[in-house]
Amino acid sequence: MSKTVLIVTDNVPQQINGVVTTFHNLEYQASRYGYNFVYCDPRQFPNCGAPGYGDIRLSWPKGIDEKLEAVDPDYVHIATEGPLGLAARCWMDRNGWLYNTSYHTRIPEALKRYYGVPESWTYKYLRWFHKHSGRVLATTVSMVQELKQRGFRDNLVPWTRGVDRSLFWQGPGSGNKQPTLLWVGRVSVEKGCEDFCKLEYLGARKIVVGSGPQLKYLAAKYPEVEFVGVKVGKELARYYQTADCLVFTSRWDTFGIVMVESMACGTPVAAYPVCGPQDVIEPQKTGAISLDLKAAVVQALAIPRETVLVNSYHWSWERCWRIFENNLVSRR
Repeated sequence: MSKTVLIVTDNVPQQINGVVTTFHNLEYQASRYGYNFVYCDPRQFPNCGAPGYGDIRLSWPKGIDEKLEAVDPDYVHIATEGPLGLAARCWMDRNGWLYNTSYHTRIPEALKRYYGVPESWTYKYLRWFHKHSGRVLATTVSMVQELKQRGFRDNLVPWTRGVDRSLFWQGPGSGNKQPTLLWVGRVSVEKGCEDFCKLEYLGARKIVVGSGPQLKYLAAKYPEVEFVGVKVGKELARYYQTADCLVFTSRWDTFGIVMVESMACGTPVAAYPVCGPQDVIEPQKTGAISLDLKAAVVQALAIPRETVLVNSYHWSWERCWRIFENNLVSRR
């Protein structure tokens, strides 16, 4: 008999981000081991776009109590700290349901940058939000350490991420004398796309895969950069496979799934030495990290693609699922 895991999330399946990618792949793994995922998400409630970020949905969680009771799950996982996550958390605390949660995104830094909300306010909210969670799954060991330093409880567990190797497999690179540098993600300030656009590397071809609020501005400012829009599945994999280096410029991501997708294609990664890259990239094996982004690119390009591929194999959705399963908390 299958066990039901209710996933409460403020994301919708159409969004292209790490949270959606993670649970899409976890759902497949869960089904292999007798679990059924059911979602409580913005599609089931009145919702609107966040100011300045229309694809981020803010929901009015009217009737969420009836929806939770109707599912009658064996386990509940709250994936996000937005309106739906908050409403579910409060209702379950009042009614004695146990649950666990996860921490995916640097919300305090984002709210400070875009709306001027002091980081201390948001971190106080997040400490309260996760306080009663049976387990808080954070993306990396570094993220766990950082959250503990910010006053979170000891209920934190380092998680991981994986890669779909039926899609992302070794490619030849560009084969050109001058390298092809690739950037993949949401084209926005917090992802640091402009750092990639202004990177000076003589003769390099630079390609940006993705869309977002900075797209028109950056495309007009940097006409030498190729902006090819959103790509998914096999088409995205081909960009990784024919690139010589993925340049990961985000200082805010808590993991960065695009890095392990690139590595699975044999393409090394250059990034800043921050949380996420410093947990994912193995210097001289899968990429390079440096405050000097060009220096990181030079070092990454020197790594053989076969070396990158071989050292990418410990990233798997199977392993990600096992950690998730081992930290589920029975709601009863």
